[in-house]
Amino acid sequence: MYFEYSDKVKELQKKLTSFMEENVYPNESVYEEQVHAHESRWSAVPAIMEELKEKARKEGLWNLFLPESEYGAGLTNIEYAPLCEIMGRSPIGPEVFNCNAPDTGNMEVLVRYGSEAQKEEWLKPLLEGKIRSCFSMTEPDVASSDATNIRTSIIRDGDEYIVNGTKWWSSGAGDPRCKIAIVMGKNDENAPKYEQQSMILVPLDTPGVTIKRILPVFGYDHAPHGHAEIEFDNVRVPASNMIWGEGKGFAIAQGRLGPGRIHHCMRLIGAAERALELLCKRVQERVAFGKRVADQGVVQEWIANSRIEIEQARLLTLKAAYMMDTVGNKEAKAEIAMIKVVAPSMALNVIDRAIQAFGAAGVSEDFPLAAQWANSRTLRLADGPDEVHRAQLARLELKKYRD
Repeated sequence: MYFEYSDKVKELQKKLTSFMEENVYPNESVYEEQVHAHESRWSAVPAIMEELKEKARKEGLWNLFLPESEYGAGLTNIEYAPLCEIMGRSPIGPEVFNCNAPDTGNMEVLVRYGSEAQKEEWLKPLLEGKIRSCFSMTEPDVASSDATNIRTSIIRDGDEYIVNGTKWWSSGAGDPRCKIAIVMGKNDENAPKYEQQSMILVPLDTPGVTIKRILPVFGYDHAPHGHAEIEFDNVRVPASNMIWGEGKGFAIAQGRLGPGRIHHCMRLIGAAERALELLCKRVQERVAFGKRVADQGVVQEWIANSRIEIEQARLLTLKAAYMMDTVGNKEAKAEIAMIKVVAPSMALNVIDRAIQAFGAAGVSEDFPLAAQWANSRTLRLADGPDEVHRAQLARLELKKYRD
């Protein structure tokens, strides 16, 4: 493994870093002000976001996550990793470059498994940043860490499918630009265990689709994006909305979640780097008990441990990315599982130390630390909880020693 970045990636790193410093960081507070300026924070998109997106697109910093050059920048996972990290330094960063979840995962699904008609109707506007999407997989009434538990039904009726069920944590569904959901459900309970599920495209304006509520995360409702509970009550969609084919839902989920998991880890490393940067600057500006906070031994230990943990997580992420590029997602499943366990916990540790160094300011909205901590904590659950990944790793390890 050789992790030296190409000249192309170094140039993109430079451009992205400059763009973040000149446009994104200074406008984080503007974005929040504009969100709260509207009577309903769910009816309008902050103007600054659309301005930043237009600038990013003009500078060629757009759809960098897609390896297919026909649709994206043609970057490999290992090339995209350091760029995704830079975007992850800001809570609003990924959206600026059209590299934000869940749209990235949904676009990848459509690129890999969508029909030409589905690509024309939904992929194209998503690539252009004209609409947004959500992914409806998790359900409130079952342990959704086991996807075979899913109870939402997708039943064929002539030239249509009827969708019934309730989903929650459908991130992005609160956004007025969110026009389409990829819904996972069961279409055949008698099929083999991993061939009972399907994924289907459901426009959110279809009769029977009801957004019941927006779920806050540690008090953050993430308007206008949001995380919705959605009811599908006898929702009828054309049979042509089925993705790939009946019974392919579990396979699509596995294909979708591999890149999605590593993208989350890349962004978490960026969030941790920014937290460490803020910590280091803060402790050199403050004096307590007669000396700079930076000169306190415990603080120096925080800084050293944070640097060690970030570097460890980055190297493991790069290894996983390298394996995804060279031997494929299936062969890289152990590395993907490992980094999905390591990165959120690492980010939580680093951000928590930064919060402690900031004191009361650390838990306020004056700095990005509290919001980044809340986001990092959700990623110990999203795309599979730590325990599921650890169990998979244990099985893979034990398999090496079977007779």
